[in-house]
Amino acid sequence: MSQERLQKILAQAGVASRRAAEGLILDGRVRVNSRIVRELGSKADSHKDKIEVNGKRIVAEKPAYYVINKPREVVTTLDDPEGRDTIGQLLRRVPERVYPIGRLDYHTSGVLLVTNDGDMAQALLHPRKAVPKTYVVKLRGNIDVPELDALRNGVDIGDKRPTGKAEVFVVREDRGNTWIQITISEGRNRQIHRMLEAIGQRVQRMSRTAFAGIEVEGLTPGQWRPVKATELRKLKRDYLNPDKRAKEAEDEEAEAVAGPFAKRKGGGAGGARTRSAGAAKRKTGGAKKFASPGTKKKAGGAKKFASPGTKKKAPRKKKATSPGRKKKAKTRR
Repeated sequence: MSQERLQKILAQAGVASRRAAEGLILDGRVRVNSRIVRELGSKADSHKDKIEVNGKRIVAEKPAYYVINKPREVVTTLDDPEGRDTIGQLLRRVPERVYPIGRLDYHTSGVLLVTNDGDMAQALLHPRKAVPKTYVVKLRGNIDVPELDALRNGVDIGDKRPTGKAEVFVVREDRGNTWIQITISEGRNRQIHRMLEAIGQRVQRMSRTAFAGIEVEGLTPGQWRPVKATELRKLKRDYLNPDKRAKEAEDEEAEAVAGPFAKRKGGGAGGARTRSAGAAKRKTGGAKKFASPGTKKKAGGAKKFASPGTKKKAPRKKKATSPGRKKKAKTRR
């Protein structure tokens, strides 16, 4: 296996995200073949080199992806110095060493992805990817239309810029409480809490119902399951492999423009070229078919009258006349 950047190897082994792995390297907590490495550009071979973090050797694992329905009053870390319940305790039976992608507040429940794939974790957490996150929030009292519009258009939560656009609507109202669903594509610290506080509301209870399109339907709090193959393909297509996504979009657009004929000939732009070439060939062949006979005949005719060796047309024979008619003609003269 070829050498790779050290922080990427650590991320793939489930030690930490790529950015957190960079911190481990800078802190001098990583050794390669018993030598401390502090340079971020350093490379190693995970199958040949001995790589250690905090004195423990790491081994590259096969990428693994899980979704867990995080309960309330659980910390989104693998261990907690205060002794609170952690995600790590709920994932003890997971065979791989995985870590959470992002965080959920201590009192927030719902969808949480965990993985040992550092590239995937980094892609889903990157602000430019605009990964959608959907929450259902319980509020005390009512929320009016101007407040909903403010949440949708962006509010000032004390950062350098207002929040981005959000999808917000009322789910139900019951016994003096209101439940709203809100979808954001940012990941600022305690963002939902701060957005609602900015319009004079306060979160009573909150649950994340979807993250990057993945839900926890059928899972009770504390339960987890592997990410489905269809879900994983979509994650890779939408967030991990933007180049591949762009190419697929171009192919689909070319096929739509070319139409069903091109699909039979091979699809996409290639089909369109086949169609054009075929049409040109038919057009040329048609001209030859109908023009040639006439052209040959015309040329033959020209040869017949222009050639020096052409026989002159024989003079027309005069009809014989009877003696009586001949005599009569002389008399007339």
